[in-house]
Amino acid sequence: MKCVFLIFFMNLLSLYAGKSLRRGGSCPKTYEDIKNEIAGYTDIAKAIIDLAVHGKAQNRSYERLAVFADAIGPRLSGMKNLDAAIKYMFSALREDGLENVHLEPVKVPHWERGEEFAMMLEPRNHSIAILGLGNSVGTPPEGITAEVIVVASFDELHKRAQEAKGKIVVYNEPFISYGETVRYRSQGAVEAAKVGAVASLIRSIASFSIHSPHTGWQYYQPGVPRIPTACISVEDAEMMSRMSLRGIKIIVHLKMGAKTYPDAPSFNTVAEIVGSKYPEQIVLVSGHLDSWDVGQGAMDDGGGAFISWEALSLIKDLGLHPKRTLRLVLWTGEEQGGIGAEQYYQLHKENISNFDIVMESDEGTFQPSGLGFTGSAKAREIMKEIMTLLQPINVTDVYDNADGTDIDYWMRDGVPGASLRDDISKYFWFHHSQGDTMTVQDPNQMNLCAAVWTVVSYVIADMEEMLPR
Repeated sequence: MKCVFLIFFMNLLSLYAGKSLRRGGSCPKTYEDIKNEIAGYTDIAKAIIDLAVHGKAQNRSYERLAVFADAIGPRLSGMKNLDAAIKYMFSALREDGLENVHLEPVKVPHWERGEEFAMMLEPRNHSIAILGLGNSVGTPPEGITAEVIVVASFDELHKRAQEAKGKIVVYNEPFISYGETVRYRSQGAVEAAKVGAVASLIRSIASFSIHSPHTGWQYYQPGVPRIPTACISVEDAEMMSRMSLRGIKIIVHLKMGAKTYPDAPSFNTVAEIVGSKYPEQIVLVSGHLDSWDVGQGAMDDGGGAFISWEALSLIKDLGLHPKRTLRLVLWTGEEQGGIGAEQYYQLHKENISNFDIVMESDEGTFQPSGLGFTGSAKAREIMKEIMTLLQPINVTDVYDNADGTDIDYWMRDGVPGASLRDDISKYFWFHHSQGDTMTVQDPNQMNLCAAVWTVVSYVIADMEEMLPR
C-alpha cells in the first residue's frame, strides 16, 4: 500500500516538476518493465525504417550531402569554405522546419598549407607527392635540401640519433591500426627534431594508397625546435626504404609555404526537436561539419553530419514528438582535436545531469553493424534491447566503447555515449586524402545508417526514464 501511494505521489511530483521517474526511487522500473516499454516501439521503429530505407525519404541524406559537398568542397577550420558550410547548414536546417536553429560561436585554429612540393634529387629525379601536416611550420623560402635517413620506428630513430642530425627523417612505419600508428603523424616532427633533423616526412597513416598522401593534425612541444613536416604516400615511403637498405644515398628537396594565423571565429551549428514532456533533458546526435582541405570531406565527416540531420528530419516527417529534446549539433574544429566540442562542453556542462546520451557518427556511413556504447552495465542492457528494434535491417550489435572526439568530454564525466559502427575496411583508403569525395558514399548504406541513428535516438528520447548512469 505504501509503495502504491509513493508511486502516486512521485507521479504527481514529476508532473509538476517536469522530471521523469528515475534511478534512486523506492519503486524503480524493473528490467522487465523497461523491456516491455521498448517492445512497444516496434511499430514506430518499423515506420522509421520504412520511411528511411524504402519510402519518400529514401536516399535523402545522400542527395543532401551530394549537393552540399559539391557546392562547398573541403572545409578546414579557418577557411572561407567552412564559413560557407555553416551558413549553408543554418539556412537548410531552418528551411527543414526544425526548432531553435542557431549558431554558437567558438574560436578555431587557422592554418594554411600554402604551396608545397618535394623532389627526390638523388639517386634520380622523382616527384614525391606530399601533404603538409596541420600546424606544420613552413620551410625557408628557398626550401630545404638534405640527405634522407629512413627509419621504421621511433626506437630505430633513437638508436640512429647520431646519423639523423641535419637530415630529413623519413618514417616508413607499418600501418597496424589508426589508433596505434597515428602517433607517428602527431609526434613524428617532434621526435625527429629532438635528434637534430631538419624536416620529417611521414608515411601516410593509411592501409592503402595509390600515390596519394593522407594529411592530419600534428603537434609540437615546448622547448623542441619546430621543423617542417608532411605526409608522403605509402609507395614513396616504401621505395625510399628499399633504396636505403641497399645503401643508396637519397637527397630530397622540400618546399612548404605553410603558415599559422591567429585563431578564427567559427560556430557549432545547432537545431532541435523540443521535447514534449521533459524539454530540458537532451538526447544529442552529432557529426562534425569541418573537414580537411583536400577532397570533399564527404566521408569524414559529411556522412555523419547528414545522417544526424536526417534523424531529426525523419522524426519530424512522421509527426513524432519525443518526450525529451532531440538536439542536433554539427561540430566545428574537430580535426584539430575537438576544438568546437570542448568549447560547447564548457558552455553547457553545468546542465550535465540533463544530458541523457551523447551520440556521434565519425567513422564513415558505410554498411552499419551496430553501435559502440559507453555507459553503465544497466544502460548497456537497455541499449541492447533498443537495438533489437533494428532486426528488420539486421543491425543489432552493441560493441564496447563509443568513439568520438567530440563526445569524449561528456563520456569522461559519466554521460552515456554511442557511436555508429559500420564497415570501415576501406575507410582509411580515403581518410584525410584527396579521395574523400562523394564517390565513396553509397546511398543505400546511408539510408541504413540514418535508420539506425533515428530509431536509437528517438526511443531513448521518448522513454519515460533516462538511461541509468
